Amino acid sequence: MDIRKYDTQGFYDEMFTERGEVRPHYQCLYQRLLELSKEELLRRKAAAEKALVSLGITFNTYQHGNREETVLPFDIIPRIVSAKEWGQLERGLRQRIYALNLFVQDIYAEKKILKDGIIEPELIYSSPGYLKPCEGLRPPRGIWIHICGTDLVRHQDGSFYVLEDNLRVPSGVSYVLENREIMKRTFPEVFERLSVRPVSDYPMRLRSLLHYLSGQDNSNVVVLTPGIYNSAYFEHSFLAQQMGVELVVNTDLIVHDGEVKARTTRGLKKVDVIYRRTDDTFLDPLVFRPDSLLGIPGIFEVYRRGKVALANALGTGIADDKVIYAYVPKIIRYYLNEEPIIPNVETYVCVNEKECQYVLDNIEKLVVKSANMAGGYGMLIGPHSSQAECEKFKELIRKNPRNYIAQPVISLSRIPTITEESFEGRHVDLRPFVLYGEDIYVMPGGLTRVALRKGSLVVNSSQGGGSKDTWVPAETYAK
Repeated sequence: MDIRKYDTQGFYDEMFTERGEVRPHYQCLYQRLLELSKEELLRRKAAAEKALVSLGITFNTYQHGNREETVLPFDIIPRIVSAKEWGQLERGLRQRIYALNLFVQDIYAEKKILKDGIIEPELIYSSPGYLKPCEGLRPPRGIWIHICGTDLVRHQDGSFYVLEDNLRVPSGVSYVLENREIMKRTFPEVFERLSVRPVSDYPMRLRSLLHYLSGQDNSNVVVLTPGIYNSAYFEHSFLAQQMGVELVVNTDLIVHDGEVKARTTRGLKKVDVIYRRTDDTFLDPLVFRPDSLLGIPGIFEVYRRGKVALANALGTGIADDKVIYAYVPKIIRYYLNEEPIIPNVETYVCVNEKECQYVLDNIEKLVVKSANMAGGYGMLIGPHSSQAECEKFKELIRKNPRNYIAQPVISLSRIPTITEESFEGRHVDLRPFVLYGEDIYVMPGGLTRVALRKGSLVVNSSQGGGSKDTWVPAETYAK
């Protein structure tokens, strides 16, 4: 297992240039990899995997109706983003969440962006993410999007692009925090030499944000989980424990005397802030889905009257719609009068007749996505699909063009990943986490998701993906 034999195979590689030279910010790691034997690398990899199992870092998947608890696969070769590149990404992510917050506020209030013809009203009102009951709502501090996980990809040209925004209940930050603790023990010398910026303060920053929403330091904050069968239940319990707040399910909460209260052994206790990990329409069966068994009847009215704060605010799903994603560059220009710092991937909106025809004529070359599905579901990768699969998606698009977008196949960057016998390139994306409270905080790094199946472009954990730790070195560090 010799890193010098690594082959980029013509892809953009995070560690190596197209001429096979090691990128400057990877030099320290590269030298360390040269010093370690195959046996030692595999030993460290096994130790990391054992640590993940002992920590119980799992997610739930459902195959053929059966629930399976799985440990998220992890690779010990970290992804390193240079300080200069990270500075640019951080500015772009701040810009994006700020503009999207203004957009959501406008959509549920004055609707200026619709009146000015920047976005067609029908695109908004036909979105499952648009919640009419939220019209006229003014959330605490005027902030709608408190926690965001934006998916970034690096293309063959070496530039980063935004692939999609996750603005409702983004998950994955617990893996970032636990991966980091493991990596400190896996490559301690390299970690210290690079002065890698910390991520461990995220839970306390999140806690401070939640207290900020209530306007009081001693507010009662809870994390609301759908329960143990949710795919991200580990994260819900992990964050509650790290913040030192209660983890609750819906039956622990009740609307009483115009407030949300938690059942405790000492009676009812007022709840001031809820970090909800339950989807919008399941939260109140009296307002949204009457069949929901996960909600708290009456909570929406309490929220509307400002008697409880929710993070994220209800209604943010309108900005999570992949059709609306295509308009984010226009949204940034409209509200901020600025050019987007991080560009979108070129996107064809199938509700547009001309663009739809292009998609139908070229579907074998494109990636087609359902506008409101996640986790790698409802997606077609044209070049890797059969003719029958392409024809099936054509029919789906014709029946409901509003529900589909298409994008060119992005040649995701790759990074060396340990296999049984060698280092092989695997495709990666990056999900940084952004907190919007008293100020905007961008976690330095984020979740690097890796497509562990050889040749695969799908990084989602539900589709066989894994993760890597993401390092952002300090601006200056020992060479």
